[in-house]
Amino acid sequence: MYTIKYDKLVRDLIPDIIAEAGKKPVTRILSDKKEYLNYLNTKLAEEFTEYRENGDIEELADMLEVIYALVLAKGFSIEELEELRLKKRAERGGFEKGIVLLKVQGGGNN
Repeated sequence: MYTIKYDKLVRDLIPDIIAEAGKKPVTRILSDKKEYLNYLNTKLAEEFTEYRENGDIEELADMLEVIYALVLAKGFSIEELEELRLKKRAERGGFEKGIVLLKVQGGGNN
């Protein structure tokens, strides 16, 4: 028998999937909000790293799932997040044009 240690946040159904495969998952439930947010932040960084490595859209979906969990854990709704996103988009635009700001020169009276 072998043991692989993880100590990382996983999706809610992962323990069931592991058990169905005939293995024994050992888990704990995070009850401390600060600890939960820390694990979510770590998970987001992990998913971002995986996306940077392989560019797979599945990693973007994982990142979005973690972002949604962060939003809810902070006491906001997904709708509030989307409203904020749309507000910022209306005020400042999106990223579709691929604009890179190289520098800003002063507009003084020289």
